[in-house]
Amino acid sequence: MSRKRSRRDPAAETNAAPGVEPVGSAKVDAKASERRQTFRELHRSGCFVIPNPWDAGSARYLESLNFKALATTSSGFAWTLGRPDYGITRDMALTHFEQLCRSTTLPVNADFQNGFARDEAALSENVLLAVATGIAGLSIEDSTGDELHPIYDLDVAIARLKAARAAIDQSGGETLLVGRAEGLLWGQPGIDEIEARLRAYSDAGADCLYAPGVSKPDHIAQLVKAVAPKPLNLLVHASSPLTVSQIEALGVRRVSVGGALARVAWGAFTRAASMLAEQGSFEGFVDAAPGRAINAFFADPPDSAG
Repeated sequence: MSRKRSRRDPAAETNAAPGVEPVGSAKVDAKASERRQTFRELHRSGCFVIPNPWDAGSARYLESLNFKALATTSSGFAWTLGRPDYGITRDMALTHFEQLCRSTTLPVNADFQNGFARDEAALSENVLLAVATGIAGLSIEDSTGDELHPIYDLDVAIARLKAARAAIDQSGGETLLVGRAEGLLWGQPGIDEIEARLRAYSDAGADCLYAPGVSKPDHIAQLVKAVAPKPLNLLVHASSPLTVSQIEALGVRRVSVGGALARVAWGAFTRAASMLAEQGSFEGFVDAAPGRAINAFFADPPDSAG
């Protein structure tokens, strides 16, 4: 599976979009610390699903279904702003992290892409800003944003993970650091290379390891063994023959879904809108959720940490 995308340069673009205020910092209080400790405990044993909301409303609904933690989706959020994945700026991401943390009582893991920076000093600064929003974890990718050279050389990627680790330690060390190896998404299918990178990222200080694109059970088991005793995150962002219980049996500690839930919502919207535009038909509304039920769900304000 390859991923060919046209990206803006996130390291060069940090201005916020209209209606999205930049975030400088947010108070990290006792509730944020409690969430971070809870989040770390979730990774110690068993397996949990960490779904990906794209706004405050979807976050609140997922919490109502008794999920134990949430993770942001860079693609799902970007689409709410009319931008493509990797088309948001650092400040947009920071504002989004803070808004989600305020909308839920659950720990939130932040998809921080490649840290919105090229050099280690800027990456460290950005990680500190992300931690200040109240998130419980954040991931750093080894992708560059350059389609001609999509993955950082290993020594550079390791240095970047070490910089992120140092920034988290500077902030108190509670926030979980996820090291992501993106090679499979860019047509670099060697599972042994992915394993080597995850091992290196673990040694560089990552608390959890993640290789989006891995799907074969034997490959999943290989990566679980390689990073043990640290946890492996598995991305399941399409229909899969594997169930959560089968994934747990392979040794995976957490399962995320990326932009899948946002794409499900977009799928229903685009089908209904297309039927209306092309056929003059309202049949696309047949499965719409009742407005009264949605209003009732959101009637009470969220009991969040703020």
